[in-house]
Amino acid sequence: MDSYFIRTGAQQYTATSATTGAWNTSEQHIAPSLGLILHIAETDFAVRRTDHLSIGRVTYEIYGVVPIDVYDYQVEVIRKGKTIELVEVRLLHEGRTIVQAHIWFMVSSDTQAVAGTAIESITPRSQMQPFAPVQDWQGDFLETLEGFRTELDTGRAHMWVRTNTLLVDDQPASPFSLAASMFDIANGMALRANPKEVMFPNVDLSAHFFRVPDFHEVENGFSDWLGHDIRANFGPTGLGLTHNFLHDKHGPFGVMAQCLTVRIP
Repeated sequence: MDSYFIRTGAQQYTATSATTGAWNTSEQHIAPSLGLILHIAETDFAVRRTDHLSIGRVTYEIYGVVPIDVYDYQVEVIRKGKTIELVEVRLLHEGRTIVQAHIWFMVSSDTQAVAGTAIESITPRSQMQPFAPVQDWQGDFLETLEGFRTELDTGRAHMWVRTNTLLVDDQPASPFSLAASMFDIANGMALRANPKEVMFPNVDLSAHFFRVPDFHEVENGFSDWLGHDIRANFGPTGLGLTHNFLHDKHGPFGVMAQCLTVRIP
């Protein structure tokens, strides 16, 4: 199988053409890089520790355009602890930070007796229409995805999506990091405006989790399905927000938001 990134150094990956899009095909779609960063954090954790902590939150600050090129990365434990740990990962291009992320690792315990959520399930795939993300956008990254979507209103949609491409070439990525490589596509899959007429890129992405996603199955080279419950919001002064509930086969497992800069050329 093809991969989004190839390891080319001890702390270095090179992006492949499978990462291109969506605003510009000469640049990366940021989504695979966000999955790569989570993979880097989890891999670093596994080297440093033998116990288990779950990821409770990840926040990405996107500093600008992401070229299709070689990337170095740096990992630092910001807050050390036995039961809670805050890790920073920076992805760099030619010495410049492209994306900075902060990940909270949190102790796991048995809370099954009080587990529950008020978040509603989304439309099953069997009741949706097949959907190719490239019908609204461009780039090879979106060509690697298969989807189903139900548009509920302007800027409002349910969607299931999966990928046929590995995250990295040198080792298996965790189910969590592979799922994270498809978080960012929420912005643009419930259109409030034609992207040929209005630009609305996101400058960040923050995701909070109350359950570890079950994202293990692989079928005919495809990953498991990731569900999105998307709401796109534009304000009157150039600010925007894409809000999304994340789902796996069992139901919701997290919430994410993206801060948008909305611009009419």
